[in-house]
Amino acid sequence: MSGCGCDVTFDGTSEAYKRVLWIVIAINAVMFVVELSAGLASQSMALRADALDFLGDSVTYAISLYVIGRPVHWRSMAALFKGVSLAAMGLWVLGMTIYQVFYVGQPDETIMGSVGFLAFIANVTSALLLLRFRDGDANVRSVWLCSRNDAIGNLAVILAAGGVFWTGTAWPDLFVAFLMASLFLHSATRIVQQTLAEMKVNKAVSETS
Repeated sequence: MSGCGCDVTFDGTSEAYKRVLWIVIAINAVMFVVELSAGLASQSMALRADALDFLGDSVTYAISLYVIGRPVHWRSMAALFKGVSLAAMGLWVLGMTIYQVFYVGQPDETIMGSVGFLAFIANVTSALLLLRFRDGDANVRSVWLCSRNDAIGNLAVILAAGGVFWTGTAWPDLFVAFLMASLFLHSATRIVQQTLAEMKVNKAVSETS
């Protein structure tokens, strides 16, 4: 893809990459359960948004694993699905954050901070495992973008916990949830744009061959 700086020739067909994906899927599945429970217990919208992200990543990484080595059309459709689902999560979190503005209640900053830190460690580990595979086609790149976003989101949750403690209000939590929703939508746009560009190129190649 011109101008994206990506090595779109790498499609994930690598045993090392597949092993890393399995590990990352397991990490995300476990952290979804942990963060969802903590988010409900602490009444934190930011934690619940991050838990939803863990769930989405588990599903989309499994799809990425499934389409590795399959025809380019399958990989492109998988990446497109991930982009659309990421946008849907962003819109859901945005809507719930707006709703939460009218909900009276302050989240438990202790649970937010401790679980947010645990999630940060989990996502940094995932991001480091995927670092050498960050370039490639839309399917491969979408995995890297999701992992990078997760680590940023977790750091924001930790900062939100400190903000809730210092201000005594839920506003820092809601602000971070809003930022995470915006990040979801931004990444979804990038994934969809790269996927559509690759589909266009592949169509042109197939028509000339």
